[in-house]
Amino acid sequence: MVTLRLMWGLLVLCVVAASPRRYIRQAELDNYDNNNVDLDLNVDSDDVYDYYDGIDEPQIEIGTLSPDEDIDLSHHASLEEEEEEEELPIKPQLIPTGSGESGTLMGPSAQGGMGTCMLCTCLVGSVYCDDLKLDHVPPLSKETTHFYARYNKIARIGKFDFANLNKLKRIDLTSNGISRIDDDAFFGLPALEELVLRENSIRQLPALPPFMTLIDASLNQLGSTGIQREAFKDMPRLLYLYLTNNNIDHIPVPLPDSLRSLHLQNNNIQMMHEDTFCNPHDLNYIRNALEDVRLDGNPINLSRTPQAYICLPRIPVGALI
Repeated sequence: MVTLRLMWGLLVLCVVAASPRRYIRQAELDNYDNNNVDLDLNVDSDDVYDYYDGIDEPQIEIGTLSPDEDIDLSHHASLEEEEEEEELPIKPQLIPTGSGESGTLMGPSAQGGMGTCMLCTCLVGSVYCDDLKLDHVPPLSKETTHFYARYNKIARIGKFDFANLNKLKRIDLTSNGISRIDDDAFFGLPALEELVLRENSIRQLPALPPFMTLIDASLNQLGSTGIQREAFKDMPRLLYLYLTNNNIDHIPVPLPDSLRSLHLQNNNIQMMHEDTFCNPHDLNYIRNALEDVRLDGNPINLSRTPQAYICLPRIPVGALI
C-alpha cells in the first residue's frame, strides 16, 4: 500500500514538471507594467522612414515579365522610330535646274548619275568644282551666281555650257587646258562681270558681254591675232584687264576710261603710240583712273615715247633704257 502511494506521488510530480510555466510570462508582463516604462506613441515620422530605409526590400529584376503582361509594344516602337527620324541628317532640297532637265540637285545628273551638288560644293548661289578632273562644264542651276572649276581637264567651252544662266556673275576656269571657246559661250550672259581664264591654251578670246569689270586671260596663247579688234571699247565698267604671258605684240586699244589696272607683262609689245592712253588733241586730258600699267618683260623702251603716257597719274612699269 505504501509502495502504491509513493508511485502515485511520483506520477503527480512528473505531470506537474512537464506542464508549461505560464505564470512566469504573466509575471514578466506584470513586472513590465510595474516598472513604469512609458511607451511614446508619438513616434516621429522621420524615424519610421529611417527604419524602413534600412530594410532590404526584394530586388525586382527588369526584363523578367512574362509575355502575357499587358504592355503596348507598338507605342515603344513608335517612340524609337521618332528618335531615329530626329537623328537623320538634313537632306539637301531640290533647286530648280538651269540648262538641263528638272528635279535634280542644282542641275541634272552629272558623272555617274550624281547631281552637280553631290559632285561639287554648293553654297547658296556659288558652285565650287575645283580639282575634280572634270572634262566638261557640269549642268548648273539658274540660281548660280558664281562658278569655280579650277584645276580640271576641261578642253572646250561650248555655247550651251552656260546657256540661260542669267544670274551668273563670275566664272573661274583657271588651269584647265582649254584650247577652244565658242564665240557665243559668254556673250549671252547679261549679269557676267568677272571672267578668269588663266593658265589655259586659249588662242582666241571670245566675244564678251558689255558689263564686264574683270577679265583675266593671262598665261594663254593669244598671240597677235587672239584678241578681236576693239574688243574692250564698249565696256564702260571694265576695271581690271590682265593679259600677261600671251605673246601679244600690241596694246589692245581703245581702252575704256573706267580701266584701273592693265597688266601686259612678259609679252612681245615693242612700241606705244601717242593715243594709246592719252588724247593728243587735248593736252589737258588726264586719265585719273588708270594707275596701274605693267609693261615689264616686253621689248619696249618707255623713254622713247613719253607723250604716250603723259596723261597717266603714274608712269607705267617697264624698261626705260
